[in-house]
Order: sequence, then C-alpha cells, then structure tokens
Amino acid sequence: MLISGKDLLQRAHEGGYAVGAFNTNNLEFTKAIIEAAEEMNAPVLVQTSMGAIEYAGHDEMGEMVRLIGEKAKVPVALHLDHGTDLGVVMRCLRKGWTSVMYDGSKLDYDENVRIAKFVVDAAHPMGVGVEAELGKIGGVEEHVNVDEKEATFTDPDEAYDFVTKTGVDSLAVAIGTAHGVYKGEPKLDFERLRIIKEKLNMPIVLHGASGVPDEAIAEAVRLGVNKINIDTELRLAFKAGISKFMAENPEAYDPRKILGAGIKAIKEVVKNKIRIFGSEGKA
Repeated sequence: MLISGKDLLQRAHEGGYAVGAFNTNNLEFTKAIIEAAEEMNAPVLVQTSMGAIEYAGHDEMGEMVRLIGEKAKVPVALHLDHGTDLGVVMRCLRKGWTSVMYDGSKLDYDENVRIAKFVVDAAHPMGVGVEAELGKIGGVEEHVNVDEKEATFTDPDEAYDFVTKTGVDSLAVAIGTAHGVYKGEPKLDFERLRIIKEKLNMPIVLHGASGVPDEAIAEAVRLGVNKINIDTELRLAFKAGISKFMAENPEAYDPRKILGAGIKAIKEVVKNKIRIFGSEGKA
C-alpha cells in the first residue's frame, strides 16, 4: 500500500525503530526493494534522486513506483531524495510523491528556512511529509557534492530553531556520515545525535549510511534515528550480482536472467539492512 512518508516515519519515531530509505533507478531496483520489504514484513521508503528522475523520466519513475507500491503488502512511501531544485520538488508534489526532501543545506540559514517553509506549506495540505537537511554531509552523490573540509555538523539549538520556523516533519542531520564510498571508517557523534533527538522529539534522518558499520547504525537507531538512506551499497550489490552471474554463465544473453541476478543481490542487502534498522515485522 502507498502511504504518506510523514505517517510512516511518525510510526517509526513512536515505535523506536528506523525505516530503510532505498534509492531506485529503474524497474529492477524498485522490484528488489519492495519484494525484500514484503518478505521481511517491513515498511519501506523507495527513494528517487533527481538524477534517477532525469534518467527514467519524471512521469515514468513516479508511475512505476506508485503502481508497484500500491500493490505491495507492506506500507510504501515514494520519496524524493535530495531535492535541491525547488522546481523538481514541486513537480513531485503534483505528480503523486508521498514524501519529499527539500535540501537547502548549501544555502545560507535564512534562505534555507524560507524555502523549506514554502515547501511545507505546499505539501502538508496534500498529506505529504517534508524532510529537510541542516548541516552539510560530506562526500559526493549525484547532485550532492560537499568537500570534507566544508562538511559541518548539525548544531542542536539551530536544529530546534529551524524545525520550529519551518514545520518540517523530519530532519536529516550531519553527525559524521558521508555520501558515496568511505575512504575510512566513519566516526559518528552519538552524543550530538542524542541531544538533537531530545530537543526535537521528531523523526531524525541519517544520510550517507552505506558503509557505516552495523554496530554504529544500531546505536544510531537506539538514539533516535528513524530513517536511514541506502544507495551506494545497492549499486555495488547490483554490479556484483550481475558480474558473478556473467562470469559463471558467459554465454547468457537473456536480460531477465542477467538482471535477475542483480535483483537477488539487491534484495539481500535490503533485507539485511531492515534487520539492523529494527523494522522487520513492523508493517
């Protein structure tokens, strides 16, 4: 069933677990994510980046995820990930996304507040939840590119002020994660996370979670993270699954079998993340 991301994350906030937010790029990723969620009886967010929308087409991407999501046996939210372009955010609202992220983290504070509130005022009457980001998460991922030297951690007091002024439903915080592939093991600022959660008492989002040790993720969930983004690990699994299949079946040419190996690999990653996030059986 397709539901509002706001409702989905509020349940996670109240239940003390995190929902996996997995990025899709095509039919194979979408099927893998939702099938894995069904097998784990877990709620899930299927995320579309602006790059994925550009690749597949806005109407095509939305219709595909909505159609599969509506037929799902578990709650599914269709989420826009890192909407740095206000025009794309507004088109997603018009085209049936049930959750959007407006990412104004590169703007000055007042401008980030102003536009985030504008998005909230447009989305809430439609029943759509809004995520925003405060603080800059380092690394590179499609339309997001933040130099490690420019990455700044989220200030708890500023976060409280931001949420109060904008009315956003969830907040992505910078506590030491990074987009893309890590060069070393990340060190998360758990005390900062604890303070932010206590001050805001709302769903907290963790970006750049691909490659973070399972123990660190579990601790972040315990301290109040309710949405965790996974993208890079799915891409790597897809590539590895197909590569392994082709190495073992060099004469294969049926795309359904070739891509099917990629789907299977993605599903295993998604199911493992759901276990770690604590959302298994929470549908």
